Amino acid sequence: MAEKKYDLDKYRNIGIIAHIDAGKTTTTEGILYRTGINHKIGTVRGDDGGATTDWMEQERERGITITSAAVTCFWKGHKINIIDTPGHIDFTAEVERSLRVLDGAVTVFDGKMGVEAQTETVWRQANKYGVPRICFINKINQTGGDFYKSLESIHNRLSRHALAIHLPIGFEKDINGVVDLIDMKAYTYKDFSDHELQVGEIPADMLEKAKNARALLVEAAVEADDELMEKFFESGEESITIDELKTALRKRVLGGDFYLVTGGDGRGVIVEKVLDLVADYLPSPLDVDAIWGTDPKTGKEIERKPALDEPAAGLAFKIAADPFVGKLVFVRVYSGKITSGSYIMNSMTGNKERVGRIVRMHADKREDIDVIEAGDIAAIVGLKDTTTGATLCDLQHQIVLESIEFPDPPVSIAVEPKTKADQEKMGIALQRLAEEDPTFRVHTDEETGQTIMSGMGELHLDILIDRMKREFKVEANIGEPQVAFRETIRGTSEVQGKHAKQSGGRGQYGDVWVRFEPNEPGKGFEFFDEIKGGVVPQEYRPAVQKGIKETLEGGVIAGYPVVDIKATLYDGSYHDVDSSELAFSLAGSLAARAGIKQANPVLLEPVMKVEVTTPEEFMGDVIGDLNSRRGRIESMEDLQGGAKLIRAFVPLASMFGYTNDLRSMSQGRAASTMEIGQYEEVPPNIAQEIIEKRSK
Repeated sequence: MAEKKYDLDKYRNIGIIAHIDAGKTTTTEGILYRTGINHKIGTVRGDDGGATTDWMEQERERGITITSAAVTCFWKGHKINIIDTPGHIDFTAEVERSLRVLDGAVTVFDGKMGVEAQTETVWRQANKYGVPRICFINKINQTGGDFYKSLESIHNRLSRHALAIHLPIGFEKDINGVVDLIDMKAYTYKDFSDHELQVGEIPADMLEKAKNARALLVEAAVEADDELMEKFFESGEESITIDELKTALRKRVLGGDFYLVTGGDGRGVIVEKVLDLVADYLPSPLDVDAIWGTDPKTGKEIERKPALDEPAAGLAFKIAADPFVGKLVFVRVYSGKITSGSYIMNSMTGNKERVGRIVRMHADKREDIDVIEAGDIAAIVGLKDTTTGATLCDLQHQIVLESIEFPDPPVSIAVEPKTKADQEKMGIALQRLAEEDPTFRVHTDEETGQTIMSGMGELHLDILIDRMKREFKVEANIGEPQVAFRETIRGTSEVQGKHAKQSGGRGQYGDVWVRFEPNEPGKGFEFFDEIKGGVVPQEYRPAVQKGIKETLEGGVIAGYPVVDIKATLYDGSYHDVDSSELAFSLAGSLAARAGIKQANPVLLEPVMKVEVTTPEEFMGDVIGDLNSRRGRIESMEDLQGGAKLIRAFVPLASMFGYTNDLRSMSQGRAASTMEIGQYEEVPPNIAQEIIEKRSK
């Protein structure tokens, strides 16, 4: 089916980002309703089918977004691709990969809470990718909702360069519209479900306030343009036309460090004003810098501009398993076009793949299209070995775009199938789920033979197990959550690793001297060769490195991987007849075992950055509980509505089941988020317990 053509400057690829429960999905629903995609507004929780973008059963039941859904809608001659991203910290990778392919974002805030913990995280992620944003303060029409207090919390915690472009008319439940500071008109409604806004004059009691707020807006806008600034100083605010003001503000927003703020009810007609802001101020693909990548053959840097006459280049940013069409690969095309039925190159694997169908997604509904052009987002069916972060490009003009990096998952559980029949199904299910989710890892423990699943948190693993049961009909027994500990060294050692065996016929001989010392945190394992002369021949040195590396991966003191370590091979000896790669590999392994034990080995554990929002009366209990979990309180601050924000660092090992414990000690009124902070040394007494447990 042929689609209506839109010029590139009319495209908007935007994400909706926020803290959990701020109303991202509700706002997306409001947008889809207003743009005619939906005939009714779906609710996030409940029995009426749920929200459009929450299409997984688990999302509808829990009332949270787990996967980023992509929907397309149209507004005032613009084509808008929206990605509704999750707010929960366990699914932060979903946000990360969405931001990588978006041009702009709408940050949604809960008007009763202002800036929350996860808001800061997604804001930092958006800064990292340089994504211009506008701010929408939702729920200001509910009891406790306050536009101005929320704006103040944006100033205090995120950026001083955030200015209101609309002011709410009324307070809490009486809010019935906004004053638009650009054209100085009031846009009102009788009920949030009205079909259109009424345009009228600004209420007399708000005129002064609106004028002051507009003056701030104009001052900020003229900074974008020297000529405009001159005009402003010479002839004052009145001399600047509405078009000049809009152009200058757009320039400031596109700079990525200036944010326009509006507010209202994400369910209602006021969402039209948010859509206007998206169309007027957020970037089109043409406003974004050309994308750079490398030539896979030469390693040279190459540029791709967002134009149809350029060779095709796109990034696969998400894989989803669709029960009807199979594997869907979501692609953002940066240059050229990808046509259904054609062949494209996966430059990550070097394999050619055929594009089966191309579908435009309206959450879980699909519409077949013929082509994805530069600047657009759609899903491809039929790609076999494409994974998240792969570049899809023209066969003749290959390019590798910067991939998306994901953190190592800190939480693991053992999973075993209940029956023989489940065994096979489980293998397929885990493979599928790992394809979709780059932060989910599966491996088999060599010692125990158990299948180990690793993810970003308890909720993440909980959802994956639930999906395994529902989508793949696999029944399994689940072990207790385990922490991904690490080993490292604090001292230096110089050791000999000697493997000499003589058992009739040809013997085995490998002899090495290796120095082990700590490496910088995050550097991992590095091997240095300082052999002078030929005491260890060149051909055996890689085998020494291999032997050391394998031993470090399997752990020395407690069976956890050894990280951040330098190994330097500086001496040794060999035998003309009996030396071999195997003998030197074993010698390297012996050196590693002895060297680590002599270099003051320690255990490291993941320490989480925890933020708890609690009513003041439970603060003492919350702090006492965090201290009992070996937590370090970093800071406390007051939030609006008498709530307190506690920031702390707490070892992951003592945080299992925390969400339920927090609920019960605060009558369900406190909430928490956590993300991995860093790895730190385990106290000696606890380390001893872990080592003893592991050696049984």
